[in-house]
Amino acid sequence: MGTASQTVSGAPSPLVWFWQFLKEELAPYPGRARLVARIVIAATIVMILTMTFRIPFGAYAAIYTFIISRESSRETVRSAVTEVIIFGCAALYTLVGAMLFVNHPMLRLLWIIATLFIMFYALNIMTNYTAAVRFGWLIVITIPLWDTRIPAEAKLEGMLWAVGAITLASLVAVAVELVFAGLRLGDELLSPLAERLAAVEDVLGRYSKGESASKETEKRITHLAMLGTSSLRRILRRSGYAPHYAEQMGAAVVLIGRLVDIAANLTQLVIYNSDEDRRLIRDLAQSVSGIRVDLLKGRIPHPIHRATSVFPTSPLLSEMEITVSLITEVFANSRSLSMYASAHPSGGDPPPTLLVRDAWSNPEHIKFALKGCLAASLCYIIYNAVDWPGISTAVTTCFLTALSTVGSSHQKQFLRITAAVAGGAVGIGIQVLVLPELDSIAGLTVLFSPIMVAAAWVATAGPRLSYLGLQVALVFCIINLQEFRIQTALAPARDRIAGVLLGLFMMWLVFDQLWSAPAVDQMRKTFTATLKLLARFSKEPLSSDLKVATDRSYFFRETINKNFEQTRALADGVLFEFGPSRERDLLWRNRIVRWQPQVRILFLMRIALWKYRAKLAGFELPEAIQAAQQEFDYELAGKLDEIANRMESKATSGEEITQNLSARLELTIRTHSSKKPNGPLPTRFQAFLNLCRTTENLTISLDKELRVSQAPVMRAD
Repeated sequence: MGTASQTVSGAPSPLVWFWQFLKEELAPYPGRARLVARIVIAATIVMILTMTFRIPFGAYAAIYTFIISRESSRETVRSAVTEVIIFGCAALYTLVGAMLFVNHPMLRLLWIIATLFIMFYALNIMTNYTAAVRFGWLIVITIPLWDTRIPAEAKLEGMLWAVGAITLASLVAVAVELVFAGLRLGDELLSPLAERLAAVEDVLGRYSKGESASKETEKRITHLAMLGTSSLRRILRRSGYAPHYAEQMGAAVVLIGRLVDIAANLTQLVIYNSDEDRRLIRDLAQSVSGIRVDLLKGRIPHPIHRATSVFPTSPLLSEMEITVSLITEVFANSRSLSMYASAHPSGGDPPPTLLVRDAWSNPEHIKFALKGCLAASLCYIIYNAVDWPGISTAVTTCFLTALSTVGSSHQKQFLRITAAVAGGAVGIGIQVLVLPELDSIAGLTVLFSPIMVAAAWVATAGPRLSYLGLQVALVFCIINLQEFRIQTALAPARDRIAGVLLGLFMMWLVFDQLWSAPAVDQMRKTFTATLKLLARFSKEPLSSDLKVATDRSYFFRETINKNFEQTRALADGVLFEFGPSRERDLLWRNRIVRWQPQVRILFLMRIALWKYRAKLAGFELPEAIQAAQQEFDYELAGKLDEIANRMESKATSGEEITQNLSARLELTIRTHSSKKPNGPLPTRFQAFLNLCRTTENLTISLDKELRVSQAPVMRAD
């Protein structure tokens, strides 16, 4: 059998690590050049139009082309109509508020604070992310306008110019998307997944021949592992895919990302395999190839039998084999993927709504809005109290920072400060050395485009570095595009950079200090909450009213899906937090990242079982079997609660889950079916029983992994 060895070297120096980090983040990947081209072309066209025709708010219009959603060209174009409606509402709201409160300083202050709260709240609860950004973007860039001492007519005119500038940026971005949509090959979600599977297949193919991974193969799989799946998760989160498809593909994205991580670790090992091992690796590579082909063709991947300990001396290969089999389990009891991938709901999914279903019930939305409102309000009060309107960019910075704020992370704060300093240094350096030599829009374009290319390239990096590019673009644009002339005075640049730093300080104070918690603690809390929600969902529906039951079902589904995304985002933040507890924190992170895919698949199984409990058409069961299913579901739900309590270090029964639950259920089914006791079950009962067995096996597996894996973590605590 095979053996594996690995040479462990000392940790690299900080300088070497940082250089390697930059190379990994800035390396090209398929589609990155096209994405950067779309951003730069849109930003450059907006800059030329606003500077040529002297359209105010040109700096904010150019930045808007960076933050508008580009994960899906279909979504960017399709959301245009919704954006127009939301934009009209934002403009009307601002005008009415200004007319009512502009001459009453105290009332205006209260209105501004309330407006900032609404702005951040809308950012978190609206399903159309681009529309939410547009709503907040218009409000935040026009707040300083109504504080200036100019006639009311000039303020109204400025408001209309802001409307025109952002509308122009939207139209340009949509036009660029339409042009590039015809040049883009493949699906924006399936093509990257297929690329990752192909890279894993390449690694396995070489090992099946007794070869080690080539330098090119190793570099490719390592880059994909470092790139992660955050961009794919954003596509799903902001897309109009049917919920059923989004939930399945969300689990597939996580598992394929895990498969890439395992393959990347595998390339660091020296593996010696017997002929039998090579055959098993070849079969595993063929399974990966089959999944890739099925996904690209919109077919359900064929189930793969999970072997037991086929690679006893190569744990990574065994883990990879388990992960591959889990990918096929994600799509169990599903029809063709192509019927789910449209923007229209199918399979009983509800129609899309303007707000998320937990908009009024999830306290996290209120918490996020309060934090953003407090930070922006403090900035607003400070720059008005000291009568320094030049630093009004602080409020804009709070909003822009909030667009990428998902939990507390020292990494984000480091990137914010670094980006502000880098952007300011670039902007001031250009003002001193380059701008005095320019005298035309053509010269400004030649200068603007390369800087936007660099900023956009960084902005399209992984989650560890992307914010840096966005912040550099912001600082550069607000320094050089605020006036319709070559800006050589340093005072405006000083004021705008000071405003950016003030905004960053307030975001750090509110998000990372006043409402701070280590990312690993938040990660544990969110993962535990997911288990408890899944236990509650396992007992649904509790109401006999199908409409009420369906609404509750989708509330649970959306909340659980958000928890999955938040857990993954917090996992990224843990890597950048240091201190005496770092070893323990990394242990917790690695365990939860490992457990989460199983919980995702368990969640999908529970969605299917809910249909039987709800007695939907085609899912009816005899009353005796329904009663047995309820007992089965309640017992497994209790075990999930026990697992969650163990995560919180609470007392539990300590009893392990046994595998007799599905056996009792099978006995009930056979007793009430017309078939012979030992004969084959009817197809519909067999499908139901297989679903229950899978659910039980996943729960048992999760319980065992927690018992085994949690012990060293508890000792580290």
